[in-house]
Amino acid sequence: RDTDRSRGLGDVYKRQNEIKIGGILFHKGDPVTQAEVTNRLQKASRIPMLVSLDGEWGLSMRLSGTTRFPKNMMLGAIEDNALIEEYGKEVGRQCREMGIHINFAPDMDVNSNVDNPVIGLRSFGENPEAVSEKGIAYARGLESTGILSVSKHFPGHGDTSEDSHETLPVVRHNRARLDSVELLPFKRYIYDGFAGIMTGHLYVPALDKSHKPASFSKAVVTDLLQKELGFQGLCFTDALAMKGASTKKTDNPSVKALLAGNDILLAPAAPINDFTAVKEAIEEGVLDLEAIEAKCLKILRYKYIAGLNAYKPVETKGLSKRLNSPHAAWMAAKLNSEAITVLKNEDTILPLKQLNKKKIAALSIGDGVGNEFQKMLGEYDSIACFSIGRRSTAAQVQQVYNKLQKYDVIICGVHTIRIPESLALRQLAAKKELVYAFFTLPYACKEYKKSIEKAKAVVLAYEGTPLAQEYAAQVIFGGIAAKGKLPVSIPGLYYAGTGI
Repeated sequence: RDTDRSRGLGDVYKRQNEIKIGGILFHKGDPVTQAEVTNRLQKASRIPMLVSLDGEWGLSMRLSGTTRFPKNMMLGAIEDNALIEEYGKEVGRQCREMGIHINFAPDMDVNSNVDNPVIGLRSFGENPEAVSEKGIAYARGLESTGILSVSKHFPGHGDTSEDSHETLPVVRHNRARLDSVELLPFKRYIYDGFAGIMTGHLYVPALDKSHKPASFSKAVVTDLLQKELGFQGLCFTDALAMKGASTKKTDNPSVKALLAGNDILLAPAAPINDFTAVKEAIEEGVLDLEAIEAKCLKILRYKYIAGLNAYKPVETKGLSKRLNSPHAAWMAAKLNSEAITVLKNEDTILPLKQLNKKKIAALSIGDGVGNEFQKMLGEYDSIACFSIGRRSTAAQVQQVYNKLQKYDVIICGVHTIRIPESLALRQLAAKKELVYAFFTLPYACKEYKKSIEKAKAVVLAYEGTPLAQEYAAQVIFGGIAAKGKLPVSIPGLYYAGTGI
């Protein structure tokens, strides 16, 4: 693996000399290795490079051994947008420690499609105003530390049922709907003067009927984004290696993206070929040299804004400790505690009271006995713990439900969407005081609709991380207050904004 890594880095250094790379996007790795590679690449570059991160929920989206912050859907449940801004500042601080200048965040897609396969938990929710407020708070925090924010995926990827990594999704709404929903967060972001916008590989007939992806459409990038909406910052394409950006073999994706009006071409599949194609397009008059020079000047200005005129190598000594600071741990905990949402609380059963008069059991669906949720429940009272896994036999499942009959309160943690609601669970909800805790995307609740209707309480924790599990347990027993509000509607159950 070390040999492969060295060979890969050698290829990067070779390309850097051949095509004079102006910036780099890292994917998976660990902080120290990435910092060392960044230092080597910057040393080899005549003009310092822009280093970018695709970190919608911070460094942990890409780098191991870093603080795990909640994903956007969970952040969408938090009412205090000042806290989202503080979170953005912390992500910005960590980026600076890593020598990163650009974060491809926030995701400002309005997720109005329950079956969206690629956005979902990456969105702050379904309400355009709320998505605007939270996205701008995050961007404000990032940029206050000198990190360039890049909102995405313009003109809006939230109502698609296909993944642009695999194909070209179609957004079929008319212009009036686009203006009031999909485009609204981007308009607010532009008005507040932030740095970057990423154009998505989406076909939007209401904006351009030529079947081009929005990222390759002059009507979208130049006419709408830059001229009509007045965006003067950096225009990035989404990754050009994605299948949604596929073009005819005779067309070069980088040339098409530049013709559309983009400034930075992100992650081309064949950078050396694309570099040659761009030079040929300039020589043939397909691309205007003055326009290319204007883009280069614009990028140099942003390199200056990012502080690259006073470049310093990343300090690798003590890097992990600086990244994983006490403040970072506190921030992750605070965000989790503010997001836990109570959707139902019949007879005000929560927080659980009169514990000396009730026998309580905890059932985990999709996770084993002794998980973080059950451990924290056990800090409040003596709890009998059970679990049902994907490999549990019918006999084992029935044995668990038989044992649960002797308890008064059943706290059921749902950790997966792959185990369907059963008749036994519905019957248990009808007979006992059942409290649900979902550690899943909110939409998963609709698969448990019948037993939810019979349950006494429903708590939504959004994710299955240790912090989400611990704070959900604290809400159930009153250790902390429930403050979260549901950021999306759950069909047939709850509207966005629900939260007791």
